[in-house]
This record gives sequence, C-alpha cells and structure tokens, in this order.
Amino acid sequence: MLAESKSEQVIAAVDQMVGACTDRAVMAQAYYLRGNAYRQLGDMRQALNSYLESMELEPDGPAAQAYRTIQEILNFYDHDLYNP
Repeated sequence: MLAESKSEQVIAAVDQMVGACTDRAVMAQAYYLRGNAYRQLGDMRQALNSYLESMELEPDGPAAQAYRTIQEILNFYDHDLYNP
C-alpha cells in the first residue's frame, strides 16, 4: 500500500491491529510501517513517534535507522546560510 501512496490505509490498518496482536516482532514491523506512512504524508512528528514505538519492541530493527535519519534531516542546517 505504501508503494501506491495509500498512507492513510496503512495507518488505519495498523491502528486496528494494535489491540489485537500480541507478537512483538509483528507489532514492531507494523509500527515501522505506520511511521513510513506518516513520513510519506509529511508528518514527521507522528513518524518519529511510530518509530519510537517500534524501537521499544525491537531496538535493533529498521525503525532505529529511520528514526536517526529523520533526526539528522531535522537537525541539519547549512552554516553558510546563517553567516553573513
């Protein structure tokens, strides 16, 4: 669904799945996918929150790298633009 830009459907599916699933690995993957959906929509705050939820379940999963990457992007600024 993400490849087809159906981000809202991914978010809705994960939200429905949250209460029903007990498998930590599956839930970690679901939160990671929800983070990707939010990122695709441009909502970085919700993407980071979803990645954090995934990282709580699976600290070394792909969400950790996604989280760090978004943090680097948000923290980046061009020093030359701020120096007269």
